[in-house]
Amino acid sequence: MIRFFPLTVALLIFAVFAGCSKMPDKELIKEEILNTEKAFEKMTKDKGVAEAFHFFADKNAVILRGNDSLITGKNNILKFYQESNNTNAEVSWNPDFIDVSDCGNLAYSYGKYIWRIKNSDGKINEYKGIYHTIWKRQPDNSWKYVWD
Repeated sequence: MIRFFPLTVALLIFAVFAGCSKMPDKELIKEEILNTEKAFEKMTKDKGVAEAFHFFADKNAVILRGNDSLITGKNNILKFYQESNNTNAEVSWNPDFIDVSDCGNLAYSYGKYIWRIKNSDGKINEYKGIYHTIWKRQPDNSWKYVWD
């Protein structure tokens, strides 16, 4: 058993680094994520919440709504926002922190958000909170969220 230990360690090290062809420039990727966040936020203003959350979603994305509700899948996310009272919503957010995986194919961000929803009387209700988003690099090198 002991004579196989070095081989086992070598195989484990290989397995950990096999997915990384080269070490990424994490600062550059953090800037990409920040730019993606800002483009996402801008699209919510330009094309609406439903379109933006659909466009920036990975095909298997999940969003958490409420304390016990998950919306799973890009098309279900679109449907959720189209059918909710968020059609008159405006949302803004700013990441306080962004980090990147060692391989550079995943990243996450978190920060503060503000939802403003105009009700039927024209009154604006404001909701503030903290968000956490997990980003996944796509085959075309764009970033889509897998968790929000």
